[in-house]
Amino acid sequence: IKLMTYGIISSVNIDPIEKKPLYHFYPGATVFSIGGYGCNFKCGWCQNYEISTERFENLFDGERHTPAEVVKKCKESKSKIIAFTYNEPTIWYEYIYDISKLAKKERIKTVIVTNGYINAEPLKKLIKYIDGVNVDLKSFSAEFYKKNCAGKLKPVLEALKIYKQKWLEVTNLIIPGMNDSEKEIKEMSKWILENLGKETPLHFSRFYPMYKLTHVKPTTKETLIKARKIAKKFLDYVYIGNVQDTEMNSTKCPKCKKIVIERTGYTVYNKTKKGKCPYCGYKIAGEF
Repeated sequence: IKLMTYGIISSVNIDPIEKKPLYHFYPGATVFSIGGYGCNFKCGWCQNYEISTERFENLFDGERHTPAEVVKKCKESKSKIIAFTYNEPTIWYEYIYDISKLAKKERIKTVIVTNGYINAEPLKKLIKYIDGVNVDLKSFSAEFYKKNCAGKLKPVLEALKIYKQKWLEVTNLIIPGMNDSEKEIKEMSKWILENLGKETPLHFSRFYPMYKLTHVKPTTKETLIKARKIAKKFLDYVYIGNVQDTEMNSTKCPKCKKIVIERTGYTVYNKTKKGKCPYCGYKIAGEF
């Protein structure tokens, strides 16, 4: 079996690491972001549906880039991190595996922004060369995954446990009337605590009308704040995304409660000293 899209890139950008979002993985760093085409889910709210779900004529005739070329471009950009993002990276498996393996030899770190829908065996092989992960946990309902994603929840939960071997953060896009119940948010937060640990950052992201869900209203800020309040009962680091709010997006020391990483949009002021709180010395979870 041959990967027909090997080396065919849809998007290349230099992004702040916070955009992934990864808040505890080299805060303030820039990343060399690349994406391909296609996805193994069918989400009606996909913000990148043009590259994830649309059909493209003559796609396989496009220009191809070798892993060595990607690593070289990353070096030229002065970034020390490559991010696989925009579409679902794991359907590009052989390509991202080869890039990650080469990047490690060149002392370049790799991160993956994924829906987590992958079997355990290939993931265990890939994870050896991945340094950071953000998994988009769509919902904590198996029915939601079946109805809205054409997928299953259980494999995602199993993948999360494997991804925890490396630095892991979780994102949950809250869609009004679909996955925003207090019960579901509580169950999800409790599962993360029990299976991934209280130091796993959780990002509640604001939904905006998109693709097939243009009739659904944006998530209110109040809903995000309520979700954060529930999750904070279980987890140390909970954020709200797609919203300008320095207070809710800054990292506070779990011990002394003072802000140690201040974020205003993508502007980051990292006060930590070798990953520790400058006020009380508490070790802040993450890689710095």
